[in-house]
Amino acid sequence: MMFTKSNKFLIEAIWTPNQDIIWIQRIVLITMGIVFLIVAAKIKLVLPFSPVPITLGTFAVLTIGTTYGQRLGLLTIFGYLLIGMLGFDVFANSSAEANGVSYMMGGTGGYLLGYCFAITALGYFANLNWDRNIFKLGAALLFANILIYGPGLLWLGQLYGWDQPILAWGLIPFIFGDLMKLALTASLIPLIWKLVDKFK
Repeated sequence: MMFTKSNKFLIEAIWTPNQDIIWIQRIVLITMGIVFLIVAAKIKLVLPFSPVPITLGTFAVLTIGTTYGQRLGLLTIFGYLLIGMLGFDVFANSSAEANGVSYMMGGTGGYLLGYCFAITALGYFANLNWDRNIFKLGAALLFANILIYGPGLLWLGQLYGWDQPILAWGLIPFIFGDLMKLALTASLIPLIWKLVDKFK
């Protein structure tokens, strides 16, 4: 496998873009990303006091945003959201009975929007090579988490009313878990880069 210094994103270093089959590569990567998002969303811990479960969804989003870059990452998250919008059971709490647009307008709707913001930001930072340094990547991931929680909390407040314990529902229970996911991603991605560079 050939690696070039022009590779800006990790996925390009792992699977070098080939202009003869570029669309096949993109379709395969987008499909893999969507499957990753679906599986991660279904690995969850339901909280009896919150309409938002703890899932590995944010880990998948952080990983895709960092490794895929803005364009491919956004195509992946848009594909995931489109599948959910069409009524398929791909979200954390969706089911055969609760799915589609009505589900997306529920408690997790703001977080789903935040996923798009987070991937955009992470693609930008990865383009600056922040994904090769654990501390820079950690800062980028923290900012991406803020971009997820911002719309998520705003939508919860709009949906259920600001007299409800919005922070207790949609932020505080997730802080420790998200810090662990952030630390894992910040440690894993630079390590993979080192392995890739080693075999250039």
